[in-house]
Amino acid sequence: MLADLLSNRVFVCAMTAWIIGQSIKLPLDYLLNHRWNWSVMINPGGMPSSHSALVTATALSIGIYFGFGTPLFGLAIALAMVVVYDATTIRRQAGLHAKALNEIMQEVFAGRPVPEKKLREVLGHTPFQAIAGIALGILIVVVIWLLFP
Repeated sequence: MLADLLSNRVFVCAMTAWIIGQSIKLPLDYLLNHRWNWSVMINPGGMPSSHSALVTATALSIGIYFGFGTPLFGLAIALAMVVVYDATTIRRQAGLHAKALNEIMQEVFAGRPVPEKKLREVLGHTPFQAIAGIALGILIVVVIWLLFP
């Protein structure tokens, strides 16, 4: 079963894009903040969008393997569009709301030792982060399909 899974190019491209997307976040975060924050490897949001990389690699691999004129490719593109839209709009807005709520909590509780549990502020992606994830997904598929024809 594992051999079947690992010989599935669509799966390999999707997982490779996701793992590399998540892994890139650590050094990029270090360059921006000058400290190692290992939580970026498992948290949503950040640069690049590993969600966008995963669904792009999946859709492109399905197109290459089954054909770009197939209903399966149409479904893959529709799914990718929903995921990228969600990442750049709904989840992004939820993150902005969490940031505003955290700021309100700081104002309300200023001067009093109230334990605060901050809401997660980085849930979604900027359009640039999603585009970077899409580009990463495409790059992974091109490299894997060229190396293993």
